[in-house]
Parts: sequence; structure tokens; C-alpha cells
Amino acid sequence: MAEEHRASPRHRTLKGGRIVINDGFSTFQCTVRNLSEAGARLKVASIVGIPDSFQLAMDDGRKFACSVVWRTEAELGVAFSPS
Repeated sequence: MAEEHRASPRHRTLKGGRIVINDGFSTFQCTVRNLSEAGARLKVASIVGIPDSFQLAMDDGRKFACSVVWRTEAELGVAFSPS
């Protein structure tokens, strides 16, 4: 197994959430696949229309301001920003 080089370790997870944009008027469903204190990996149906920064609202009530670090056709890597 590869050595972990992140500042805060990731934890595998399978939690529901929403990507919130336009002051809450638009949302995209997502699944949080990995989570750490610094960021997350999100699985989405499509990245089309998802901006470089947004709010992540998790189904458990937690909210995070996010900036996209990387993206593929169906996943986003995000870093949490100070609110």
C-alpha cells in the first residue's frame, strides 16, 4: 500500500450530500467517498455546471465551503476553505 502524504489522513466513507450553488437555489446530489479535515472526494452524476467553489451540505447536517482541486467526468476532489 502506498504511503499517505496528505497533511490530514483521508477516511473512506459513503455519505450523501448536496453541492449547493447560487445561494441555495441550485443543488447537485453527490456521494462523499473520502473525507478528511482538509477536504473530500465527491462522486457526482456529472461535473457539468459545477463551479470551482461551492458549499457542500452533508446529509448529517455538516456544511463546508469547498474549492475544487481536481475533477474527472464523475468525481471532484475538494479542499475545505475557511467559511
